[in-house]
Amino acid sequence: MRSSAMLAAAGTALPLAGAVFSGAAAAASSSRNQRSYLDDGVTVSKARLDELAAKVHSLFNENSILNRFDAAKHGARFDVVLHRVTTHTSVPETGEIVKTSGLLAVPAGAKGRIPVVSWQHGTILSFDQVPSNLTRIAQGGYALRDNVDSMETLINVQRFAGNGYAVIAADYLGKGPYRDRRDEAYVVKNATVQTCIAVLEAGLKSLRSLGLARSHLFLNGWSQGSLNTQWLRQELQRRATHIMATAVESPFNDLNEAFRFWAGADSFTQPSDAPYPKQPDWLSLCMIVALGSYQRYYRLDGLLKAAIKPDYHELAARFWSDYSLNFDSSRSFPAPSSLLIEGFFDRYTSDVNSRFLRRLAENRATYWSYDAPIRFYYGLADEAIHPTMAKRPLSADGGFTEGVPVKNGSHRGTFLASLYGAGEEIAGRTDTLQWFNGLMRG
Repeated sequence: MRSSAMLAAAGTALPLAGAVFSGAAAAASSSRNQRSYLDDGVTVSKARLDELAAKVHSLFNENSILNRFDAAKHGARFDVVLHRVTTHTSVPETGEIVKTSGLLAVPAGAKGRIPVVSWQHGTILSFDQVPSNLTRIAQGGYALRDNVDSMETLINVQRFAGNGYAVIAADYLGKGPYRDRRDEAYVVKNATVQTCIAVLEAGLKSLRSLGLARSHLFLNGWSQGSLNTQWLRQELQRRATHIMATAVESPFNDLNEAFRFWAGADSFTQPSDAPYPKQPDWLSLCMIVALGSYQRYYRLDGLLKAAIKPDYHELAARFWSDYSLNFDSSRSFPAPSSLLIEGFFDRYTSDVNSRFLRRLAENRATYWSYDAPIRFYYGLADEAIHPTMAKRPLSADGGFTEGVPVKNGSHRGTFLASLYGAGEEIAGRTDTLQWFNGLMRG
């Protein structure tokens, strides 16, 4: 997810054989037979990574919940080589085979077996703010820009690849250099899982071509990526693929509940005496993209018009078509609580709206019994995910989940704290890198 600045800016190493979804077996089999490609890669020095990470740290450190970035404490130990991975994936909802891409980041000079982090990024309200485009930072004088570059991927690369891990990250369907005008599959479950698995497989295969192999596999995801990570984690568990541990930050678990919270249909007890942050207007854009994606991939024809108030039909249709932030300033922009038609959550409003709500329910990730550790970082001032929503899985997991509250943590601040926080900043836990390192030491 993004801050309100978006509006202001107006043969694998894993046992993953077999179709993910029985209804798409032929498509999945075909996609696995497509070749994957690895570019030559570009090297980014550890000093450059630290320089850029300090800038991202400052930008994400909302409410000043953390101390400033300290290279002596949080600096990268290795230069990192960034590669774009190209492969093909199936789209179970439509049966299509499409070209897709992702990032493989490897510590320079790495040899033998190394741990791997599969990273799932947050919502991007654009088409090319993707992990694989992070190779741009190797260009001389390139300035990392918010809402243009995948800044959360940058700090994952600095934190993990800069400290001995390989990082593999999918660009997601409908994003990146091979989008080819394809609509995004935003929070569309099966398409998302299959894309993440295809890029993970291609990344692990590429590691082998570099003379490397994975030792332990970890998962990490923020915001939309936290839901994608839970879906991916659950699918890999079904396949009996061993995951050492998983971390999710500002986690979406139940999309029905998320829509209700954003639209003001649900409120929760406040976690502190301070007023809880208002849902930001950029959530309206997330809602539009979710509605458009479900209309496209689940064939819910007419959903955008049925779900959204007539006053905002034109705005929604335009944004869904091109993600342009150049809105008509003479017309009001809808707050999340004003976007949907009256009664959307209270009564039957149309067949397509009801089908949409049922599909959201089918795609929730909340109730699952995990077989390895998983951490849920949640901010106590997160404008997009209320702590009550984030904590839903903690009681139902089978004993492996851990909740980590982040005091005064906004949506971005919670994510930052998971990578750079310490002590009271993250309720006495270690940051995710130190946690993963400790699990490997046993």
